[in-house]
Parts: sequence; structure tokens; C-alpha cells
Amino acid sequence: MENIYCPSLLKIQDLTWETPDTTSFRLTFNDNSEREEFFSLYKVGQFGEFSAFGHGESTFCVASPPTRKDYIECTFRAVGRNTKALQALNEGDTIGFRGPYGNSFPIDDWKGKNILFIAGGIALPPLRAVILNVLDRRSEFADVTIVYGARTVSDLVYKMELQEWEARNDVNIVTTVDPGGETEDWTGKIGFVPTVLDEVAPSNENTIALICGPPIMIKFTFPVLDKLGFSKNQIFTTLENRMKCGLGKCGRCNVGGTYVCKDGPVFRADVLAELPAEY
Repeated sequence: MENIYCPSLLKIQDLTWETPDTTSFRLTFNDNSEREEFFSLYKVGQFGEFSAFGHGESTFCVASPPTRKDYIECTFRAVGRNTKALQALNEGDTIGFRGPYGNSFPIDDWKGKNILFIAGGIALPPLRAVILNVLDRRSEFADVTIVYGARTVSDLVYKMELQEWEARNDVNIVTTVDPGGETEDWTGKIGFVPTVLDEVAPSNENTIALICGPPIMIKFTFPVLDKLGFSKNQIFTTLENRMKCGLGKCGRCNVGGTYVCKDGPVFRADVLAELPAEY
């Protein structure tokens, strides 16, 4: 029988330091048939288990879209044994990977709609996959707006891509840093993401809003979206709530009767509102 815990082998093709403690990997499958199998299954919003051999596994979203089939990408902060071991690796090294797991963002249902992305700090990677997916299929969607903030300028991830998105005439992007987090050459906004979102005041008409960020940011962003007239069935978010095995076996991610790894990680706000507050 196939071992469901046996990882695929992926090579680090490219490594980028996004911030002093956050790294992005571009990864290629050693086995081309495993790459083809992955992309036959992968939908934007799903996640995987990434492992430095001998140090365990960590759950990250896949930060690249299914429209780019030569590689997968992930972005992570070093906070534990496995992530620190991953961050010590170099280009050309091999890691383990299991996935894709979980549900996905239903972007095929959003054709012709405006898409609003709201993200904070290291929580941009889950939405980056959707942003790139939408931009790769740009003609299928209406207006695209990105509101992204971090504590300081140095905490912003994907700085080069932020500049590329800002240079496009078919994307409206607003970047912000918390008060005190700016530098002398900072030209973006200064303020917390919910406050800046309220100032930008995007229209709720024919719009889907995607939000991902620290719990405190999400807590104060939902009332702003409500004030702007967004209904809960227009709002989607993604969770990584203590996920470990990715398969619904270990029980570490359950919230009430819901398993984030199997029933999520993508949740519409009206569904999320029915979960116990512990998420």
C-alpha cells in the first residue's frame, strides 16, 4: 500500500530572503511524474507539508498558482526546529514535500467580479498564490485591488513583486506600514490595515474580498468590511490553525467538529462565523 506520509523530493531551485527572518523557496520536483500528478490535483489555496529531513514537517500554503507548472513556491518565517533547519539549507539542497491538501478558493465562480485582497505581514503568501492566479488569467476578472501592510518597511514580503504590481495599470495596490514603521524614503501609507482599508473604501458591488493576516488584524478588518456593505458570503479567508499531519489524523487542527486541514483551510466568512471562537 502507498504510504500517505511518504514525501516527494523537491530541490531548492532558488532562495530569496524576503525579510531578516523570512525566506521564500522556489522548488522543483525531482520526479517529473510526481510533478505532473501534483499539478493534476492542485488548486489555488491548498497547502503542503514541507520537511527538512531529520527535523520534522511544517505546514505552509503553496504560494504559487496552478497556472505556473514548472515549480512550486513557499514562504516561511523561522520559528521552530523544522523551519530553522529549512532556512539553513542552500540552493541545490533537497527537501521533502507532501500535498496538495485541503480545499481551495473557488476563483472559477468569481469570473467577471472585482477582487479585493487584504493582507498583513507574513500572511500575504496565501493570497499571493491567488493574486498571481488572477493576474495570469487577468481578462477573466474585473477590477483587482490589493491592500497590504506590515509592521515596518523591512517586514514587507515580496518587495519586488509589490513594485511590479504597482507598475501595472490593471491593478490598484495600496501598501501601508504601522505608525513608526516607515523609513525616510517610504512613499506608501502609514496606518494599520483596517484603518487604511476604511480610507480606501472599495465598493462592495460585484466584489469578492479575500483577507489573511494576524488574528488581531482580521478581528478589526471584518467590522470595516461590514461598514462598507460587504456581506459575509462575499468574504473569504484562509487559516493554518495548528495544522500538523495535513490529513485529518492527528486532530491538532480541529475547531469543534471542523478539521481545518480537511474542511479548510479556505473558509467563507459566514461559515467561519459558525465555528467556535477558538480558531
